[in-house]
Amino acid sequence: MKEIVSAKYRLYCRANGVFYAEDIRTKRQASLRTRDRDEAERLLHARNEAGRDARVAREVGLAYLATADPDAKTRTWQWVVGQMIVARAGDTRRRWETAGRDPALREVLPMVVHETRAEHFLAALQRGTVSTNVYLRRLHNSALDFGWLGRPVIVRRQWPAVKHRKRRDITADEHARICAAEGNPERRDFYELLWHVGAAQGDAARLSAQDIDWHRRELRFFRAKTGSVVCQRFGPAVEAILRRRPAHGELFPYLATVRSADRATEFGQRCALLKIKGVSLHSYRYSWARRAKRSGYPERYAQLALGHNSRAIHEHYAGVDVAAIPSLEEFEAAAAKIVPLPGLQLSESTG
Repeated sequence: MKEIVSAKYRLYCRANGVFYAEDIRTKRQASLRTRDRDEAERLLHARNEAGRDARVAREVGLAYLATADPDAKTRTWQWVVGQMIVARAGDTRRRWETAGRDPALREVLPMVVHETRAEHFLAALQRGTVSTNVYLRRLHNSALDFGWLGRPVIVRRQWPAVKHRKRRDITADEHARICAAEGNPERRDFYELLWHVGAAQGDAARLSAQDIDWHRRELRFFRAKTGSVVCQRFGPAVEAILRRRPAHGELFPYLATVRSADRATEFGQRCALLKIKGVSLHSYRYSWARRAKRSGYPERYAQLALGHNSRAIHEHYAGVDVAAIPSLEEFEAAAAKIVPLPGLQLSESTG
């Protein structure tokens, strides 16, 4: 290959046959990801051309891109958001619609996808919230998966970590105060049911009389987030709540019609009047998980009740709220009080 005086890179072939572009001044090498010499020389020529005239290199790149993907020059992030919304349904679709209205993404969404740089995303992430980070990451990964984005804007290991706000559970005293102060019977029964069942607020609000099996004393419902079925047996406290609700149709007719954000706002207003801070409707799931952990409730059952990916389960069952286990002495004392039935021979075994 003829050496060009003004060239920034020269071709270098390693022992494994892979060609590299070596910076003539710094001697740093970057892989061209090919063992074909002709292809390597074309790539090297493109790098040297880009180094001499960035504007011309950009136009040449766009010409190649337009040939491979005619819509690449006009495809914006707003268009990608639209595709995400069309492909979803229900609550997931509404969440994407809300994400598309995020003020932190106002400057990013009109940008052409392939022209976006890392600083554009980083600025949006600094302006935004945890939700901005979550949905911008999903938007970015979807564009990569569908081939609308040629290379990552921010590589996976460089994305700022998602830092969720620390959540806490609602104590028994706080729950009692909330229910005592709630004058609306439907909302009060709703909070009571969340306390005993630990369901997500959206799933609980959509419960109907058909979800109750009175013969088996079971409550069955779908988790909207995962599509899994939850089946819980209920005791006297939950039975009393269910008996107070309509015998036909939706158990919570009003709450089933409002958005989850509206239910959360009503609950937040009630807590503000009672000067209870740091909790939300979601905190009832944390309360349920904490109580399950303390009572020795098997983790596999708790996972089925709250969902295998529940953050509450991971936190409380991972040792954040460690329950004191009873001593062996207590169990031996209890076993000594067991009276064998007539004709039943108890045998000892050493396992």
